[in-house]
Amino acid sequence: MIINHPILGPRDFQEFTYLGDASLIDRPDWQADNAADQFHDYLYLRDNPAGEHRELWFHEQGDRSWLVVTRNTVTHEILNVELARDVARARGRSK
Repeated sequence: MIINHPILGPRDFQEFTYLGDASLIDRPDWQADNAADQFHDYLYLRDNPAGEHRELWFHEQGDRSWLVVTRNTVTHEILNVELARDVARARGRSK
């Protein structure tokens, strides 16, 4: 599987470490009244979809960047690759 890194171009997936669901970018508010419940869900509840899914990948053997990869979990086709920092910044502006 080839991941088309937004800065470095096409890279073999073996340079990366898969780190789970991209929703992990959205950490709960630790000061919220129900913070314990929110963090429990954040840490332990995960979807396991068949089909299109957004994932976090870390370029461990490269520039050490974090990526959000949109991938079909059935076919392994990669549909989109974004820098995680750009995704997080865009979400911060939309809140």
